[in-house]
Amino acid sequence: MNLFDNHAHLDDEKFNDDREIIIENIGKEIKGFISAGYSLEGSQKAVELSNKYEFIYATCGISPNDIPQSEEELWKTIAKIRELVQINKKVVAIGEIGLDYYWEKNEKKRKLQKLAFIKQIELANDLNLPIVIHTRDAVMDTLEILKHHEVKNKGVFHCCPLNRELVKEALKLGFYISFAGPITFKNSKNADEIIELVPNDKMLIETDSPYLSPEPLRGKRNDPRNVKYIAEKIAEIKGLTLGEVADITYNNVRKIYKW
Repeated sequence: MNLFDNHAHLDDEKFNDDREIIIENIGKEIKGFISAGYSLEGSQKAVELSNKYEFIYATCGISPNDIPQSEEELWKTIAKIRELVQINKKVVAIGEIGLDYYWEKNEKKRKLQKLAFIKQIELANDLNLPIVIHTRDAVMDTLEILKHHEVKNKGVFHCCPLNRELVKEALKLGFYISFAGPITFKNSKNADEIIELVPNDKMLIETDSPYLSPEPLRGKRNDPRNVKYIAEKIAEIKGLTLGEVADITYNNVRKIYKW
């Protein structure tokens, strides 16, 4: 079956004791996954995993929660991300990048997040790659930046917030919507409506491992094999089979990342 996890963090310390075993088992059960970078170190680890396993790909970028605390250090870090991407063919996107105001309340540091986001959009354009967007409690500023800074190869809203207006505007801008564990949560009020709102040719699935384990595994460590539960939820709402959702989302992965 063509189940493919569009976004996971197998470099996380939660996998330190059994990473190799877990990855070997993942490779037996699903088509593959993308190891998502979020910092310079995380991006380097993502690339290392992608080079070690045929079914793993990587993204490289600096997330809003991991940007350096000065502009000078930020530009140096982004330059290193550029070098890393240019020498590794299995890097499929710049990300995860974006804005996160949930953790950051300081206006000066939020401004630095915006600068990092814009600079990495420019990097993606230079390298002819799509972007992977992280946004949390920052819908308006995220959309404002995307509307005023062209993203040539578009990209993905990873673990997309179940916000009706965000999804509508993201789709208008040509972006893909990636669903994760929260769509399976019993207290997720908008999930069914948002799933129906996203056209089949614009949806992706992910786990964001080791976080956000879907029902019925909520609270346990997540891994890419659990992407099937997200696919099952989508199949239920859209009146599709699990295999159809797997095929649709894998074909979308291939389109956005140009495989």
